[in-house]
Amino acid sequence: MSLTVPNDLLDQARAGEVDDAAFVACVRDSLPYAWSVISELVEQRDKTGADFADNHVPPPDEEARGQLLRCLASDAMRGSLERHFGVKLAFQNCHRVAVFDPAAGESLREFVTPRAQILNQKPELVDC
Repeated sequence: MSLTVPNDLLDQARAGEVDDAAFVACVRDSLPYAWSVISELVEQRDKTGADFADNHVPPPDEEARGQLLRCLASDAMRGSLERHFGVKLAFQNCHRVAVFDPAAGESLREFVTPRAQILNQKPELVDC
């Protein structure tokens, strides 16, 4: 299961629109590893002022890896986190998450190219 949804949020969804802040809180609480990686990258990018910050550290276990995959594979989760943090998220392999300034332009375009994906491949990541 991707998210542990509190009853009040489930009731909100059944009644109509879901509050973005409540959904973000659900993601944060349900996927703590993914949340920590993304929020730390946001802080890092903010401190450095760089176009982006990215993660090169593999998850400690399969549960953590699954959290990243579920979080970033979901358009709803990814979009909510992008709005919450005011960033653009990108993803390669099983752990290379990147947080971009929304106006990053060229650095974001380069990160999401097939070339960048191929150059990011390593033998130890084949089955990640």
